Amino acid sequence: MKKDLHPTNYRLVVFKDMSNEYAFMTKSCIDTKETIEWEDGKEYPLVKLEISHTSHPFYTGKMKLVDTAGRIDKFRNRYTKK
Repeated sequence: MKKDLHPTNYRLVVFKDMSNEYAFMTKSCIDTKETIEWEDGKEYPLVKLEISHTSHPFYTGKMKLVDTAGRIDKFRNRYTKK
């Protein structure tokens, strides 16, 4: 195998779905600026998600409108006939 191929900052990271407050921990090398205290009392890097498997319509079977940045309004403003 090639040397120095794998990332060096591979560690435990908490991913949190902000739409329903569901959080899970897994290993990742993503860069984050925020931290969160996990159930074991230790602090871990935090990645905030807009949608995850607990809130995605495909997995839940429920339609849910997620408009975090006014995307629908931006689309309508861009493509409406003036």
